[in-house]
Parts: sequence; structure tokens; C-alpha cells
Amino acid sequence: MMLNFRLFVLLAAGCLTTMAGGVVAPLLPDIVQQLQIDPALAGSLVSMHCLTIALFSPPLGILADRFGRLRVLVPSLILYAVFGVAGAFMQSFWPLLVTRGLLGAASGGIAAASLGLLGNMYEGEKRSQALGIATSTLTITGIIDPLLGGWVGSTHWQYAFYLYGLGLPLAVLCALTLREKPSAPTKPEAINSSDKLSKVLGHPQSLKLLIALGLTSVAMYAVVIYAPLYLKETIGAGPILNGAVLAVRAIGAGFVSAFGASWLAKRLGAAPATALGFGIMAVTLAVIPLQHQLSWIVLSAILFGVGFGIVLPSLYSALANVAPSNLRSSVLAAGTGVGFLGQFLSPVLLGPLLGVAGLEGVFYGAASVALVAGLLLFTPKQ
Repeated sequence: MMLNFRLFVLLAAGCLTTMAGGVVAPLLPDIVQQLQIDPALAGSLVSMHCLTIALFSPPLGILADRFGRLRVLVPSLILYAVFGVAGAFMQSFWPLLVTRGLLGAASGGIAAASLGLLGNMYEGEKRSQALGIATSTLTITGIIDPLLGGWVGSTHWQYAFYLYGLGLPLAVLCALTLREKPSAPTKPEAINSSDKLSKVLGHPQSLKLLIALGLTSVAMYAVVIYAPLYLKETIGAGPILNGAVLAVRAIGAGFVSAFGASWLAKRLGAAPATALGFGIMAVTLAVIPLQHQLSWIVLSAILFGVGFGIVLPSLYSALANVAPSNLRSSVLAAGTGVGFLGQFLSPVLLGPLLGVAGLEGVFYGAASVALVAGLLLFTPKQ
């Protein structure tokens, strides 16, 4: 599938959702010091956007389906730039937290509308491949963003917030280049029926996929949060080495998302291929506490990325397939919301294991979450 300019613009807009937290995370110590923020509260500045993305993606997805995806995407990009840059001018915790929450709300609109547009641009295997490319792009930018934020903010933390201004030129590009594909003809009352959306989301297959997406995020974010702590404790890894290991994970995920997930789904079937990805994630999580050599750690990071790269686009593709075209933004937005909610809840659910069983217990817990998600796909259809 050719990466045309319209797809490139859409992917660039979607990547702003990963930038929401990525560019701030490496600057958190400087923000805490200069604004004299309580360290116990400071972490919410990085995670707050996950909660508001989770809350706002579903209703904004509904608006995108009813009034047009571009009519949601372009204003969301503009508000993203406004709220993001505004953070640079906040001089205390609570105003900054509010701008972070509003940034997440705008990101929810970007995620909902961009996924809806992407889901309607292609059909069948091409849609699966497009969603795989989108997943790989988001994964790779998730590594680039902290590096970019740390570099731009190295002089002063406020400068990194100006990166959110990229939303403005992307809003212009989206308005000028993107066009919506007409949905299949449906009765007007069906388009405006929340009952129909409720039936789609309440269908056992949809619920199964949404739960699996949430569990995927819980397991994935365990690596993002706790792997650097383990590497520092085990081999004395610093920020550069930790970033390199996470980057390797992202490269594995990105490559497989773009080129392997749809191929595996076609050869094995969607559910077996996705379950295989969950199995790889579970095994690589479970063996982390057994590894003390960098070469094995890197290999495990690559394999974890491979598993994640199989799972995520497969789940989104399956979710897109159960949704009628006129409700696709709403359904995919619900998946996005559940995914970000899983990221927000990952330290809440797994953090208590740290005090009880140490880092080893956290990784065993995350491996169990991945296994449960894989087994969930084989529950009987109703």
C-alpha cells in the first residue's frame, strides 16, 4: 500500500496524541524544581492527559460520526495548539494541570476523528495494513517525542511546550488536503441513534475487543514505567541506555505493525494471530526478572515489541470490522478511550505489587494481564 500525502498528513495529526505526554516527561524534574511543585503531585502532569483522552474520545467520536470527522479534527488540532502552548505560561501546579487536561481533551478529538477518517479511507486488508502503519508510526513517535522534548527543553522547560504549536499548521494541512469518504446510505434515524451505537458497543464481540485493548495498555505501560527502574537497579542503566532499550522495543513493534500483523492475521486468522502476540508479550514480560545481561535484555525488548506490534493493529482492525461505516469513528474512539484509560490505570493496578513483591512481582502481574487478554479472545461467541 502506497503512503500517499493524505495518509501522511493524517498520520502526522494522529501522532500529536503521543506528543501530549511525551515531550513533558523528561522535563518533569525541571518543572518541579522551578515551579516548586510537590513531587507527589507532579506525576499527574504527565498522566493527566491519558485520563481526559479516555473521557473525551468517545463523545467526540460520536460528534465526528454525526457532523463530520474533519469538523472535529480541525478544531481539535487548533485547540491542541492553544492549550498545549498555554502550558508554557503557567506558573503554578493547578493552572498547569488544567491546561494538561484540556490538551488531553483536544487530543481525544484528534484521535477519534483521525481514526475514523483512516478507517473509512480503506477496506479489508488495506485497512488492516493502514492501521498497522498508524500503530507503528505512533510507536516510533512515542520514542522520538521524549528525545525531542528533552533537547528543545534543555535550555528552559517552557520551550518544549511550544512544540504543541505544530497543531496549527497541521490543522491547515488537514483542512486543505483531506476529504471524507461518503458513508454507506443509511436511514437518518439510524445515523442519529445512540441506541444503535450502544448495541454495537454492547455486543459481546465489541466488549471483548475493548477489554483486550484496555489490558494491552496496562501490560504495555508496565514496560514504559517499570523497565527503566529495573534496568537501573540491575545493570546501572542511565537515561540514554534506558531510552535505547525502549527505542528497540518501538522499532520491533513498528516494523511488525506495518508489515507483519495483517500478514499473520491472514495466515492464522485474526484471533489466533492476536493471541500469539499476547503470548509473546506475556513470555517476554515474565522473563524480565531473570535477565541480567544487556544482550538478552535487548532481545527481550525486541520480542516484546513484536508481540505488541501484532496485537494492537489486529485489535483495532477487528473493532473497525464490527462497526458500520457511519459509526466507525465512535467505535474506534471508544477503543482509543479504553486504551488510554488502561495506560492511566497501569500504575494504579500494578503499583501495589511493587511494595509487596518488588519489580519482579510487577512484571509477573503484567504478564498475567497479557495472558488473560489473549485467553479472552477464545471465549465462546454469543
